[in-house]
Amino acid sequence: MMISLLLCSILFASTVLHAEGPFVTKGKATIFSNDISPGCQGSRPAALGSFQGPNGSTILVPAETKFINGKRFHDFYNQCASVTPNTMAQVKIESMEITTIDPDGEVITGYILCDNYCELYINGQLIGTDPVPFTPFNSMIARFKVKKPYTIAIQAVDWEELPGLGSENNNGNPYHAGDGGLIAVFSDGTVTDTSWKAQVYYISPITSPDSVQIKSDNTRYTYQTPRNISCGDSCYAAHYPIPSTWMNPGFNDADWPKAVVYAPSTVGVNFPAWTNFTSFWGKNQFIWTSNLVVDNLVLFRKQVDNPTSVNEDMDAIPFFDIQLQDHNIRIASSSTHSNVQLHLYSVLGENLGSYTIPHIGSNAPAEITMNPPKGNYLVLMILESQGIPLFFKQCIMSY
Repeated sequence: MMISLLLCSILFASTVLHAEGPFVTKGKATIFSNDISPGCQGSRPAALGSFQGPNGSTILVPAETKFINGKRFHDFYNQCASVTPNTMAQVKIESMEITTIDPDGEVITGYILCDNYCELYINGQLIGTDPVPFTPFNSMIARFKVKKPYTIAIQAVDWEELPGLGSENNNGNPYHAGDGGLIAVFSDGTVTDTSWKAQVYYISPITSPDSVQIKSDNTRYTYQTPRNISCGDSCYAAHYPIPSTWMNPGFNDADWPKAVVYAPSTVGVNFPAWTNFTSFWGKNQFIWTSNLVVDNLVLFRKQVDNPTSVNEDMDAIPFFDIQLQDHNIRIASSSTHSNVQLHLYSVLGENLGSYTIPHIGSNAPAEITMNPPKGNYLVLMILESQGIPLFFKQCIMSY
């Protein structure tokens, strides 16, 4: 089965959709795998199906992925792999492999939770694939070394039990349209928010071929929000051709709409991969497109830039550049300060240490070594001088 699926994956990867607009299908897809995952207790079968597309192409639903032969994420919480920490102190990242993109880059750790499946690319290079395509819900860790600026690209999939109909069984109703959601927190301070771009490429179920409208910002908008759509096996789906270079830094996403943020309560994350670490995830938001229910295959992009330089001849707000590497922290400022205090607090209010910096400036950056207790922390970092706060930064530290 694994060999045949691999051959199918290679075959479908070679097909390209040439239609500019959506290709509309009706009813169920042809199922060629009832479950692509090995499964575990509590799992839903991750079925794959296909439609005959335009110009002899093949359309995979819910998505064409790298699941079969792609490199896996490290597990943050994964019931299927028996990785079930209760606290951040039990999460050990020291032995996790780091994917090197730039040898002289910064080591960045990303924590990701997808509803249901996702893949992460950095500067076009695949960093990891989700080990659980459907359920039970899990979360992942990615570690990579890269220089700024760099590009994050994520393919996210809300999986389905009825391929082509965007539906799953819920309380005996096989035509329940589930919802998606993505949250990510990176150690360089990057989080999921409206600065990301998001575009949908597979929409289902919809009640008619013209259910999707294009807004002025190129949002592919579907007005349907009910999770139980009555068309059943006669529902339609809209498929958009995916650009082959969508994950690369040079791809032009100027016409993609901004991501839409959703509260955790709206996404409905009531499982341990989330609830065991609510203080770690903090107040960060989930993102998706304009429709959390019927938008099933969503591509995300985020450009992470270098800090903007400040002209010191101008009467400007001081700018601070903080870089973390293991236990060391390097701090530079666009203006000069003396007797600076650095305070570290966990999101739970725990004081992780305070450090005195005699002098700091753009031509005289300070380098200090921190010694907090071992563990992983989502930290609020505060710089102050003579009791006056100079700078705040939220970041992830792991020791």
